[in-house]
Amino acid sequence: MSLEILSSNLLRLRHVRGLSQDKLAVAANISRVAYIHIEKRQAEPRPDTVRALAKALQVRVPDLLADAPSLKRVRFRSLKRLKRRDQVLVEVAQKLRDFVDLEVRLSATHKNDFDRLRGLAAESKASGIPAVAATMRAHFELTDREPVHDICGLLEHRGVKVLSVNMATDAFLGLSVAEEDGGPAVVVNTWERLPVEHWIFSATHELAHLLLHLQAYQVDEELVDIEQEREADAFASHFLMPDPVFRREWDDTAGLPLFDRVLKVKRVFRVSWRTVLYRVAESLPDPNQRKRLWIQFSNAYQQRNRKVLLKMDEPDGIDAGAYRALSDLHKAGPEPAGMDRHDFQGDRLWRLVRQAITEGQITLARGAEILGIKLGDMRELAESWAR
Repeated sequence: MSLEILSSNLLRLRHVRGLSQDKLAVAANISRVAYIHIEKRQAEPRPDTVRALAKALQVRVPDLLADAPSLKRVRFRSLKRLKRRDQVLVEVAQKLRDFVDLEVRLSATHKNDFDRLRGLAAESKASGIPAVAATMRAHFELTDREPVHDICGLLEHRGVKVLSVNMATDAFLGLSVAEEDGGPAVVVNTWERLPVEHWIFSATHELAHLLLHLQAYQVDEELVDIEQEREADAFASHFLMPDPVFRREWDDTAGLPLFDRVLKVKRVFRVSWRTVLYRVAESLPDPNQRKRLWIQFSNAYQQRNRKVLLKMDEPDGIDAGAYRALSDLHKAGPEPAGMDRHDFQGDRLWRLVRQAITEGQITLARGAEILGIKLGDMRELAESWAR
């Protein structure tokens, strides 16, 4: 019995079930101290204790002792070393394994053509990142004047799995997984203190990495490649806000104050105010004009809301590359006129779980585990399907 595997599975399943250490210990009829020693890998439990824990967590004993799946072809970068990095990788690997298992069970494998897409991206890159974004928009059947209304649905329709993790940090916004490990998949940090606009941008940012930087998909590589990040940021900006429709929307608001113009346009494209200001600043040749633009918006926010809007950290002042600087993306700050989590909702995995439960392929408890919700919530969800 591997204490490391058992500990990892106990921690993951306990969080899925919404159980504290105390509650799980009581459910398994062991002391809290005994449970903590097991979860911290300080004591090896007796076989009957393992069976009791499995019963309390509503899983089979083999599931509790099974080695966690691992990822190799993953791009996972952050601004600082993350204590939970290994845990996130295990969580994502488990989510992908469950996702793929459901696809196989239900004969619902979703085909993708990323090899061809990568070829198209490489060809168009010679004309610049905006050209890559335009090429991909055409493949995703978006016109050059059409905003992206549902990034999750758009990606899922093309065979990209969209998953979420919740990590209380703004040093990590997302990661992506190549096909060899169950992808293509994008994984977004949906921590509640990060604006939903950041979630949407991060999903698009990771799409860019899947298309442009496959050579960087190595699980052991943690260092940030600034140039790759800039390319992914530029791609996301132009994929979400193609120039023709952006210019039309911006010109249509010409009579409004800058603050109101930015908020109106940002809601059209479902992006952050920073994305809009960057694109406006692109057309200003004078660095001082660009700097004043950001200051003017921040001052207007402070006057209206009586609090300071966090600004980007650019020692040389705001210039045309400000939006593409990695550090800027991780200073979340407030999002004026923000959206909520319903604006970023993948639904393919939920459909597969419903089908698998309805057909008797999996239990409600297994469905709750796959979706990462409490069993009581799973029961309520199943009841709602019949309404």
